[in-house]
Amino acid sequence: MSSNSLPDPSAVRYDGPWTHRDVHANGIRFHVVEAVPSGPVSADPDRPLVVLLHGFGDFWWSWRHQLTGLAERGYRTVAVDLRGYGDTDKPPRGYDGWTLAGDVAGLIRALGHTEATLVGHAEGGLVCWATAVLHPRVVRSIGLISSPHPVALKRAVLRDRRQRRAWLPNFLRYQLPRYAEHLLTADDGAELERLLRRRAGERWSATAEFADTAARMRTAIRIPGAAHCALEYQRWAFRSQWRPDGTRFMSTMREPVRIPVLSLYGAHDHYIQYSTIRRGADLAPQRRVVPIPGAGHYAHQESPEAVTAELAKLLAG
Repeated sequence: MSSNSLPDPSAVRYDGPWTHRDVHANGIRFHVVEAVPSGPVSADPDRPLVVLLHGFGDFWWSWRHQLTGLAERGYRTVAVDLRGYGDTDKPPRGYDGWTLAGDVAGLIRALGHTEATLVGHAEGGLVCWATAVLHPRVVRSIGLISSPHPVALKRAVLRDRRQRRAWLPNFLRYQLPRYAEHLLTADDGAELERLLRRRAGERWSATAEFADTAARMRTAIRIPGAAHCALEYQRWAFRSQWRPDGTRFMSTMREPVRIPVLSLYGAHDHYIQYSTIRRGADLAPQRRVVPIPGAGHYAHQESPEAVTAELAKLLAG
């Protein structure tokens, strides 16, 4: 795709053993992708719901392996383009923790369920944490990929030099209006590939699948409005620290999550430190922390079989 043409939002509707749907919830339209199950499972309308939430600069495609892998195990599995991403609506507001949690709670109900297991990577994991605290009745359990509790992440950035050095520079750079949007979209989205390569493990970054994934992410971030919306998540996290809504949000998030929690992390993830993942045991008394050998920050894509197997344990438990 040339630098002069911007991709249409429908560009992320890739074909595969899944269906693309538009679901309205919390006042906007979401693009969701549902795996097509095979065999007798497909006739069961009461399959437990699993909702997959991607991280920064990403879109539903990052869950392609879990979409099919969990559906084959008997679960209704749905991956979502979060607010502002991919082919989901891109409203000017709503990138705060309260609204994002409301998005997910509304989606669960709009899909015809009263509860779901949420699985999130990085920022998508932070949305899982927020939904579990703010809408506990609709969350059965949560699975997380390289996504510490938001209170634990804040503590780590303030107190741990290694975590601060890995996490803070880009976070601060993304606060700059217009410059950050240009950074993410210039040169056909090359910054997204740079981030992906820097944070992934060496084994995966040398593969053809990595190159294909990077190309798809570069297309998705160049959809009009997507880069700005992606940055608004991080801008709210920064600016709200000095506002009553941010103070109230972090105070509310100190309420312990009393449901099963699975926290996965890549053993070679240098972006989110293991010491940060380990923090906050008091905030999730039923949490299980599991390393994924050989993987970096994108364990669900780098070691999909291992991640899907661990998620299946959470769901069966």
